[in-house]
Amino acid sequence: MIITLTMFLIGILLGFIGAGGSGFIIALLTVVFGVSIHTALGTSLAAMVFTTMSGAYSHYRQGNIDLKAGITVGVFGAILSYLGSKIAVWIPVHSLHFLTAGMLFLSAIMLMIRLFIVNKLKETNKGETKSTGSFLFRAAAVGIVSGILSGTFGIGSAPFIQLGLMMVLGLSVQKSVGTTMLVILPIAMAGGTGYYFEGYFDVLLLVQVLTGTMIGSYIGAKFTNSVPLLILKSAMVLTPIMAGAILLIR
Repeated sequence: MIITLTMFLIGILLGFIGAGGSGFIIALLTVVFGVSIHTALGTSLAAMVFTTMSGAYSHYRQGNIDLKAGITVGVFGAILSYLGSKIAVWIPVHSLHFLTAGMLFLSAIMLMIRLFIVNKLKETNKGETKSTGSFLFRAAAVGIVSGILSGTFGIGSAPFIQLGLMMVLGLSVQKSVGTTMLVILPIAMAGGTGYYFEGYFDVLLLVQVLTGTMIGSYIGAKFTNSVPLLILKSAMVLTPIMAGAILLIR
Protein backbone atom coordinates (compact mmCIF):
# COMPACT_ATOMS: atom_id res chain seq x y z
CA MET A 1 0.00 0.00 0.00
CA ILE A 2 2.88 2.37 0.80
CA ILE A 3 4.49 1.67 -2.59
CA THR A 4 1.17 2.29 -4.36
CA LEU A 5 0.55 5.58 -2.56
CA THR A 6 4.10 6.76 -3.25
CA MET A 7 3.75 5.91 -6.93
CA PHE A 8 0.42 7.77 -7.11
CA LEU A 9 2.11 10.97 -5.94
CA ILE A 10 5.00 10.43 -8.35
CA GLY A 11 2.52 9.73 -11.15
CA ILE A 12 0.91 13.15 -10.73
CA LEU A 13 4.29 14.83 -11.14
CA LEU A 14 5.27 12.69 -14.11
CA GLY A 15 2.01 13.23 -15.95
CA PHE A 16 2.39 16.98 -15.41
CA ILE A 17 5.88 17.22 -16.91
CA GLY A 18 5.33 14.57 -19.59
CA ALA A 19 7.84 12.02 -18.27
CA GLY A 20 7.50 8.28 -18.02
CA GLY A 21 9.40 8.54 -14.76
CA SER A 22 11.46 5.37 -14.94
CA GLY A 23 14.46 7.12 -13.37
CA PHE A 24 12.42 8.37 -10.43
CA ILE A 25 10.71 5.01 -9.97
CA ILE A 26 14.05 3.19 -10.04
CA ALA A 27 15.50 5.57 -7.45
CA LEU A 28 12.62 5.08 -5.02
CA LEU A 29 12.39 1.32 -5.47
CA THR A 30 16.10 0.73 -4.90
CA VAL A 31 16.84 3.29 -2.18
CA VAL A 32 13.56 3.46 -0.25
CA PHE A 33 12.11 -0.02 -0.77
CA GLY A 34 15.31 -2.08 -1.19
CA VAL A 35 14.62 -3.61 -4.62
CA SER A 36 17.69 -4.74 -6.61
CA ILE A 37 18.53 -2.26 -9.34
CA HIS A 38 18.30 -4.67 -12.28
CA THR A 39 14.84 -5.79 -11.17
CA ALA A 40 13.88 -2.15 -10.63
CA LEU A 41 15.05 -1.33 -14.16
CA GLY A 42 12.97 -4.07 -15.77
CA THR A 43 9.89 -3.51 -13.64
CA SER A 44 9.91 0.26 -14.02
CA LEU A 45 10.27 0.10 -17.80
CA ALA A 46 7.36 -2.34 -17.97
CA ALA A 47 5.32 -0.04 -15.74
CA MET A 48 6.07 2.88 -18.04
CA VAL A 49 4.23 1.14 -20.87
CA PHE A 50 0.97 1.50 -18.97
CA THR A 51 1.81 4.80 -17.27
CA THR A 52 2.62 6.56 -20.52
CA MET A 53 -0.43 5.01 -22.18
CA SER A 54 -2.60 6.75 -19.61
CA GLY A 55 -0.66 10.01 -19.76
CA ALA A 56 -0.44 10.00 -23.57
CA TYR A 57 -4.20 9.59 -23.89
CA SER A 58 -4.78 12.51 -21.55
CA HIS A 59 -2.28 14.68 -23.46
CA TYR A 60 -3.90 13.67 -26.75
CA ARG A 61 -7.22 14.91 -25.43
CA GLN A 62 -5.49 18.16 -24.47
CA GLY A 63 -4.05 18.55 -27.99
CA ASN A 64 -0.44 18.24 -26.85
CA ILE A 65 0.74 15.41 -29.14
CA ASP A 66 2.36 15.51 -32.59
CA LEU A 67 1.49 12.04 -33.89
CA LYS A 68 3.93 11.98 -36.81
CA ALA A 69 6.92 12.95 -34.67
CA GLY A 70 5.89 10.73 -31.78
CA ILE A 71 5.42 7.57 -33.83
CA THR A 72 8.58 8.01 -35.92
CA VAL A 73 10.87 8.74 -32.96
CA GLY A 74 9.23 5.95 -30.96
CA VAL A 75 9.84 3.25 -33.57
CA PHE A 76 13.56 3.98 -33.83
CA GLY A 77 13.81 4.33 -30.06
CA ALA A 78 12.17 0.95 -29.45
CA ILE A 79 14.76 -0.93 -31.51
CA LEU A 80 17.70 0.63 -29.66
CA SER A 81 15.98 0.28 -26.28
CA TYR A 82 15.79 -3.50 -26.68
CA LEU A 83 19.48 -3.65 -27.58
CA GLY A 84 20.32 -1.43 -24.62
CA SER A 85 18.58 -3.78 -22.19
CA LYS A 86 20.94 -6.53 -23.31
CA ILE A 87 23.92 -4.31 -22.53
CA ALA A 88 22.66 -3.34 -19.06
CA VAL A 89 22.69 -6.89 -17.66
CA TRP A 90 26.49 -6.94 -18.00
CA ILE A 91 26.98 -3.71 -16.01
CA PRO A 92 27.80 -4.26 -12.28
CA VAL A 93 25.13 -3.13 -9.79
CA HIS A 94 27.27 -0.46 -8.13
CA SER A 95 28.33 1.02 -11.45
CA LEU A 96 24.78 1.00 -12.75
CA HIS A 97 23.63 3.13 -9.81
CA PHE A 98 26.20 5.80 -10.61
CA LEU A 99 25.76 5.61 -14.37
CA THR A 100 21.98 5.96 -14.17
CA ALA A 101 22.29 8.86 -11.72
CA GLY A 102 24.85 10.50 -13.98
CA MET A 103 22.56 10.25 -16.99
CA LEU A 104 19.75 11.84 -15.00
CA PHE A 105 21.96 14.76 -13.98
CA LEU A 106 23.17 15.19 -17.55
CA SER A 107 19.61 15.22 -18.84
CA ALA A 108 18.72 17.94 -16.34
CA ILE A 109 21.68 20.07 -17.45
CA MET A 110 20.75 19.69 -21.11
CA LEU A 111 17.16 20.66 -20.43
CA MET A 112 18.21 23.65 -18.33
CA ILE A 113 20.41 24.94 -21.14
CA ARG A 114 17.60 24.59 -23.64
CA LEU A 115 14.81 25.96 -21.47
CA PHE A 116 16.50 28.80 -19.62
CA ILE A 117 19.67 29.83 -21.49
CA VAL A 118 18.38 29.71 -25.04
CA ASN A 119 16.27 32.82 -25.34
CA LYS A 120 13.58 31.75 -27.72
CA LEU A 121 11.77 28.46 -28.20
CA LYS A 122 9.80 27.66 -31.31
CA GLU A 123 6.17 27.71 -30.29
CA THR A 124 4.88 26.05 -33.43
CA ASN A 125 6.15 23.22 -35.58
CA LYS A 126 5.57 25.04 -38.86
CA GLY A 127 8.21 24.25 -41.44
CA GLU A 128 9.80 21.54 -39.32
CA THR A 129 9.43 18.96 -42.06
CA LYS A 130 10.54 20.61 -45.27
CA SER A 131 11.28 17.20 -46.75
CA THR A 132 10.44 13.65 -45.72
CA GLY A 133 14.08 12.61 -45.81
CA SER A 134 15.16 15.46 -43.58
CA PHE A 135 12.41 14.78 -41.04
CA LEU A 136 13.10 11.03 -41.03
CA PHE A 137 16.82 11.55 -40.44
CA ARG A 138 16.24 13.97 -37.55
CA ALA A 139 13.53 11.85 -35.96
CA ALA A 140 15.70 8.73 -36.25
CA ALA A 141 18.59 10.50 -34.52
CA VAL A 142 16.38 11.51 -31.59
CA GLY A 143 14.95 7.98 -31.35
CA ILE A 144 18.32 6.23 -31.50
CA VAL A 145 19.88 8.33 -28.73
CA SER A 146 16.78 8.14 -26.53
CA GLY A 147 16.35 4.41 -27.05
CA ILE A 148 19.89 3.35 -26.22
CA LEU A 149 19.92 5.51 -23.08
CA SER A 150 16.56 4.18 -21.95
CA GLY A 151 17.36 0.51 -22.49
CA THR A 152 20.88 0.61 -21.07
CA PHE A 153 20.33 2.77 -18.00
CA GLY A 154 16.68 1.91 -17.36
CA ILE A 155 15.53 5.51 -17.62
CA GLY A 156 12.70 6.72 -19.81
CA SER A 157 15.09 9.40 -21.13
CA ALA A 158 12.21 11.89 -21.14
CA PRO A 159 14.48 14.96 -20.86
CA PHE A 160 16.55 13.78 -23.85
CA ILE A 161 13.40 13.13 -25.85
CA GLN A 162 11.89 16.50 -24.91
CA LEU A 163 15.12 18.25 -25.79
CA GLY A 164 15.32 16.45 -29.13
CA LEU A 165 11.70 17.22 -29.96
CA MET A 166 12.23 20.91 -29.21
CA MET A 167 15.69 21.46 -30.71
CA VAL A 168 15.77 18.93 -33.56
CA LEU A 169 12.12 18.73 -34.60
CA GLY A 170 11.02 22.21 -33.51
CA LEU A 171 8.09 21.37 -31.22
CA SER A 172 6.87 23.78 -28.55
CA VAL A 173 7.40 23.06 -24.85
CA GLN A 174 3.80 21.89 -24.38
CA LYS A 175 3.88 19.77 -27.56
CA SER A 176 7.20 18.22 -26.54
CA VAL A 177 5.76 17.28 -23.13
CA GLY A 178 2.78 15.47 -24.60
CA THR A 179 4.61 13.89 -27.54
CA THR A 180 7.28 12.55 -25.19
CA MET A 181 4.64 10.42 -23.49
CA LEU A 182 3.82 8.83 -26.86
CA VAL A 183 7.50 8.29 -27.72
CA ILE A 184 8.24 6.59 -24.40
CA LEU A 185 5.47 4.02 -24.94
CA PRO A 186 7.24 1.81 -27.56
CA ILE A 187 10.66 2.50 -26.01
CA ALA A 188 9.50 1.26 -22.60
CA MET A 189 7.74 -1.73 -24.16
CA ALA A 190 10.87 -2.86 -26.02
CA GLY A 191 13.21 -2.25 -23.09
CA GLY A 192 10.89 -3.97 -20.62
CA THR A 193 10.65 -6.98 -22.93
CA GLY A 194 14.43 -7.22 -23.01
CA TYR A 195 14.67 -7.23 -19.20
CA TYR A 196 11.84 -9.76 -18.98
CA PHE A 197 13.74 -12.27 -21.08
CA GLU A 198 16.80 -11.71 -18.88
CA GLY A 199 14.75 -12.62 -15.77
CA TYR A 200 14.63 -9.15 -14.19
CA PHE A 201 10.90 -8.74 -13.72
CA ASP A 202 8.58 -8.73 -10.68
CA VAL A 203 4.86 -9.05 -11.44
CA LEU A 204 3.62 -8.08 -7.95
CA LEU A 205 5.90 -5.06 -7.87
CA LEU A 206 4.67 -4.08 -11.33
CA VAL A 207 1.05 -4.16 -10.18
CA GLN A 208 1.85 -1.99 -7.15
CA VAL A 209 3.71 0.56 -9.24
CA LEU A 210 1.04 0.64 -11.94
CA THR A 211 -1.87 1.10 -9.58
CA GLY A 212 -0.42 4.35 -8.34
CA THR A 213 1.31 5.81 -11.39
CA MET A 214 -1.45 5.27 -13.96
CA ILE A 215 -4.04 7.15 -11.92
CA GLY A 216 -1.59 9.85 -10.92
CA SER A 217 -0.25 10.33 -14.46
CA TYR A 218 -3.74 10.84 -15.91
CA ILE A 219 -4.52 13.48 -13.29
CA GLY A 220 -1.14 15.22 -13.62
CA ALA A 221 -1.44 15.63 -17.40
CA LYS A 222 -4.46 17.88 -16.92
CA PHE A 223 -2.31 20.56 -15.25
CA THR A 224 0.26 20.92 -18.05
CA ASN A 225 -1.62 23.65 -19.91
CA SER A 226 -2.98 25.43 -16.84
CA VAL A 227 0.21 26.46 -15.02
CA PRO A 228 2.70 29.23 -15.89
CA LEU A 229 5.39 28.13 -18.36
CA LEU A 230 8.16 28.94 -15.85
CA ILE A 231 6.75 26.42 -13.38
CA LEU A 232 6.52 23.74 -16.07
CA LYS A 233 10.11 24.37 -17.18
CA SER A 234 11.39 24.30 -13.59
CA ALA A 235 9.61 21.01 -12.87
CA MET A 236 11.04 19.43 -16.03
CA VAL A 237 14.60 20.26 -14.87
CA LEU A 238 14.26 19.52 -11.15
CA THR A 239 12.64 16.09 -11.54
CA PRO A 240 15.69 14.25 -13.01
CA ILE A 241 17.96 16.08 -10.53
CA MET A 242 15.94 14.78 -7.59
CA ALA A 243 15.88 11.25 -9.01
CA GLY A 244 19.65 11.26 -9.57
CA ALA A 245 20.29 12.56 -6.06
CA ILE A 246 18.18 9.77 -4.53
CA LEU A 247 20.10 7.12 -6.51
CA LEU A 248 23.41 8.37 -5.14
CA ILE A 249 22.23 7.86 -1.56
CA ARG A 250 22.60 4.08 -1.85
